[in-house]
Amino acid sequence: MDLNKELNCVITQNVQVSPIMKIIKVKPDGWKFPEFESGQFVALGLPPDSPRNADATDEHAEPKPDKLIKRAYSIASSSNEDVIEFYITLVHSGQLTPRIFSLGIGDRIWMGKKAVGMFTLDQIDDDQNVILIATGTGVAPYMSMLRTNALRRKGQIMVIHGAANSWDLGYSSELKLLATMFPQFSYFPTITEPQNEPSGWDGDTRFIQDIWDSGHMEKHWGFRPAPENTHVFLCGNPRMVDGMKEVLYEDGFKDHKKREPGQIHAEEF
Repeated sequence: MDLNKELNCVITQNVQVSPIMKIIKVKPDGWKFPEFESGQFVALGLPPDSPRNADATDEHAEPKPDKLIKRAYSIASSSNEDVIEFYITLVHSGQLTPRIFSLGIGDRIWMGKKAVGMFTLDQIDDDQNVILIATGTGVAPYMSMLRTNALRRKGQIMVIHGAANSWDLGYSSELKLLATMFPQFSYFPTITEPQNEPSGWDGDTRFIQDIWDSGHMEKHWGFRPAPENTHVFLCGNPRMVDGMKEVLYEDGFKDHKKREPGQIHAEEF
């Protein structure tokens, strides 16, 4: 079986953001990706015989030789674009990301034919405030939201993005620009390893839970985020997601479920 025949897309952009983070754009070859809601995800895949990145370590598990290696990734591009953008972290012992990191422009990759997921803004009233919290590449679905229609909302929007180092804060230039253009939007980055910064760091260095506990949003907005006026999105490191949930539960926020609407929307990876 020639799994390469299943590769239905072409890499059209390949940007190394940091040693372990990359932005790629994928264009369907001979077909059109259907409309999707910003915040949704789709699977990418490659054959097991695809070369792995030179920085990769031994795989944690041997892939099946007769099947594509598939993993789900949040979409970072606007729902109005013909190409689909992804922000990906290299997992050194992983099966798929070391293979994706070895791809170049013009190389082929498989992508699922439909985006799925409930991590979206479409069910939230326009005048509600939204806090989008991420670590690492968890900022990807928020970029799709902001690039599509989130900035047309009436409520306040804030992105809080945490990473180890400043160079891991992907999209920071775009987010800073948006914050200067839209008065209802604010961007708040934080890093945990400022000692590694070659030119220093004068921004925040707290964990995201500590930023919430400090009342930062209340100081910035002039009112306290509460379940009746604010929805909180969480995407990234499961420890951050779990820690933020505990903090939010104490403030009366509830998990959002299909049959039980709440204000905490979580996407873990």
